[in-house]
Amino acid sequence: MKITRISQILVLSLAALNLAHAQSNYPSKPITVVVPYGAGGSADSRSRQLAQRMSVMLKQPFVIENKAGAGGNIGTEFVARAAPDGYTIGMGNFAPLAVNKTLFGNLRYDPETDLSPIILIEKGPLILVVNPNSQYKSIQDIVAAAKAKPGTLTFSSGGIGGSHQLSAELFMQNAGIQMIHVPYKSGSAALTDLMAGNVDMMFDQMYSAVPSIRADKLRPIAITSKKRSPLFPNLPSFAELGYPKVEVLNWQGFIAPAGTPKPIIDILNKAANKALKDPQLRELMLSQGNEIGGGTPAEFAALIKSEAAKWSAVVKAGNIKPE
Repeated sequence: MKITRISQILVLSLAALNLAHAQSNYPSKPITVVVPYGAGGSADSRSRQLAQRMSVMLKQPFVIENKAGAGGNIGTEFVARAAPDGYTIGMGNFAPLAVNKTLFGNLRYDPETDLSPIILIEKGPLILVVNPNSQYKSIQDIVAAAKAKPGTLTFSSGGIGGSHQLSAELFMQNAGIQMIHVPYKSGSAALTDLMAGNVDMMFDQMYSAVPSIRADKLRPIAITSKKRSPLFPNLPSFAELGYPKVEVLNWQGFIAPAGTPKPIIDILNKAANKALKDPQLRELMLSQGNEIGGGTPAEFAALIKSEAAKWSAVVKAGNIKPE
């Protein structure tokens, strides 16, 4: 009996030593960054930009792996099921971390218990835009028209449950109006149809809207941040127009499988924080209208928790269902 107990203690001690050795040598091989969306999008490009800088700091390659589908669920679940050793991390964002649990109801991962936040990378507001030839020139115009003819105005989005639709849903709930949702397969397709005059409006992400606004292909109406953006100082926020609850920031950050040792999370967090101080990257992010992230894993976890509660209420109130 004593021998068995001693053997168990030795096995556990060796395991602890091996784990400590692995952590002290981390990273000792390439790190895979799973992006739950296709190549070329904002999540993909930002992951590559951070990964390149972190690779230099940690002296190991960072390999980007795109696993798109199901509103970000496929790639996020892959991260949740990966070994918690720091060699598989992911880009986590708004939908798979704060919306999809309520929207889908049958996720095969739990954002709160199956994932460990590493760092918030950025937050970006959306802009309500219309066609430059539209009759709508203000929020007052839109609300008045929607109340005069309920359920006739249309808004486009890149798909059900994304920030495009949920921003509009939050606006409708706070303004007491109803509009028709016209979902597309991508945000770019939704924007193209808006510019063609086939829908009335869209809540578009800043990085996407900025070039079209500057080219006079879109007319901006209001922004979903608390304050005005330095890029468009004359564009009012929803808050100053009387809708303080219409605040939407589409955010993203790095995540790891739950159980990833804290020393490893801390190493990744420190490297990412340093990468976010890179002047060239900061200039790029600010030029796209984004707020630069950073901070601790705990701060990112708190953001995810508060956002999940907020959007769960919006999804339920709007009776939003996946396709």
